[in-house]
Amino acid sequence: MIKAGDFITSDPEVVEVHVPVTFRQMGSGKRIIAPEGAAAPVERAQPDNTMIKALARAFRWRRLLEEGRHATLSDLAAAEKINPSYVSRILRLTLLAPDIVETILDGRQQEPLTLATALRPFPVEWDHQRMIIGEI
Repeated sequence: MIKAGDFITSDPEVVEVHVPVTFRQMGSGKRIIAPEGAAAPVERAQPDNTMIKALARAFRWRRLLEEGRHATLSDLAAAEKINPSYVSRILRLTLLAPDIVETILDGRQQEPLTLATALRPFPVEWDHQRMIIGEI
């Protein structure tokens, strides 16, 4: 046990701290696993930037269509140089319930909810979305 005044190095300005933790690969990131009996670290929300960019793009495209800047999805896709099928799948994200969108923006969505899973067909009724959101 290191006590006050004990130095591991010869430099009294350097302090070494050893914390027994494990790092585990979880999806695209790493998680810290605390040793048994230790207080677990408080997890901060981790926004999914891919989902946030897709939502921003979807709402921007919807606005462009509503304002009449593009008459059809095909026109929009041609202007954006993107496949029309992709445009229509991304645009469906604007049908998500507002609280689900807020959850995504805050980084509090369930881990299974990724862009790939959100682009699968989902019900347009917000109550049904809320019921299945953990399954998407």
